[in-house]
Amino acid sequence: MRNALLVAGREIGSYGRSLLGWAIGAAALLVEGLWFSANGLSGSRMSADVLREFFNGASGVTMIVAVLMSIPLLAGERERGTLVLLNTAPIRDVEIIAGKYLAALAMIGLVTLASVYMPLLIFVNGKVSLGHVAAGYAGILLLGSAALAIGMFTSAVSRSQVMAAILGGLLLAVMVTLWLVAKVTEPPVNGVLSGMALHHQRQFPFMTGVLKLENVVYYVAVTYFFLLAATKTLEARRWR
Repeated sequence: MRNALLVAGREIGSYGRSLLGWAIGAAALLVEGLWFSANGLSGSRMSADVLREFFNGASGVTMIVAVLMSIPLLAGERERGTLVLLNTAPIRDVEIIAGKYLAALAMIGLVTLASVYMPLLIFVNGKVSLGHVAAGYAGILLLGSAALAIGMFTSAVSRSQVMAAILGGLLLAVMVTLWLVAKVTEPPVNGVLSGMALHHQRQFPFMTGVLKLENVVYYVAVTYFFLLAATKTLEARRWR
């Protein structure tokens, strides 16, 4: 665990020194602000509906941010030739993956926290439950964690950051749009596909302030699966 935290500290410092982390965070907040202004504050709507619409936009932005944050973690190291240094260091592959994951998740959490002023604006002219706000943000962080793990897997299997971005975007799009495929299939396949979709059915309860254990377990399972896949990929490449 100590080695993983050392890797995490190294990555957080890297985000802070480069423009990438700041640019992604600023762009995310800008898009979320525009979405909130255009879809949440326009017209006469109930406060709960405004908050739900904010979380709908923020969840989509968070998925994209997670994939962008994950691209340089392994593919970038491979391009720069610094991944060899990590592979020859006295550190296990699982600690490398865990450290990089924790660093990127911390950055996602920071960007998410910076957007909290938007839901708080609802209290100026309306009223919403703090539990609704907490559940919505929990859903965003869980979704971001799963998307980040997907991005780390594609970063692990890619030889370049461009390839990692393309694969990450494609895999994320497939995971998100499974609910559309479910609409044109018959039971029980449609139920399975809809339940596997990264957004939609799994994220909607969080947006409405409902915290369901099955959805939490789903996101944790997706995160674990793709982080494990990234670890095994790194292990396989080490011995080539």
